[in-house]
Amino acid sequence: MLRHIKKAGITTRCFGYSVSLQSFSEIQVRLTRWIEEIAAKGDYVLIGHSLGGVLIRSALSSLPAGTNQPKHVFLLGSPIKACHLAQRFHKNILFRSVTRDCGHLLSSIERMAAIPCSKHSTTGIAGIKGLSGKLSPFGKEFNDGIVSLSEVSADWLTDQVKLPIIHSLLPSSKQVAQIIIQRINCKDTHARFSNQIP
Repeated sequence: MLRHIKKAGITTRCFGYSVSLQSFSEIQVRLTRWIEEIAAKGDYVLIGHSLGGVLIRSALSSLPAGTNQPKHVFLLGSPIKACHLAQRFHKNILFRSVTRDCGHLLSSIERMAAIPCSKHSTTGIAGIKGLSGKLSPFGKEFNDGIVSLSEVSADWLTDQVKLPIIHSLLPSSKQVAQIIIQRINCKDTHARFSNQIP
């Protein structure tokens, strides 16, 4: 996706983190500072995949007053409420040891509800190619294999795009990149930065 965005003439930067080594709040504090640095350089948009989108929403709510705000936010398969699969596996020792505090956050109704909604122009991109039916943990509901459509939906989204893509392939999809580029060009032809948070 970054390759396609770069080809469109948009500068990109990536923010990395490890849920096994840092708590959600530790990552969020670091991300907030990182966004401040980006914001000081001019116009920008933010792209977050899965937990990355949750981190973006939390970080944006913590930006100091007067900080240059993003022109657009893109949430790729990013949960807005507690995740069914995280709730299902939160007592599993392997899940807990790998995801630690961030896994607990995703399984917690209270903690997820406390993450502020995006007050910026926000596009939600939802995958709907996950298994559905009797063998699916999501039943008949559309999903991307990790999160259901309802878990990534909210009335405060500016718009939502549903694509036949599974969760892990959303960040590498050319189609997703084209949607992002189209909206950047429509919203602000002078946008200089596109930041992907995995």
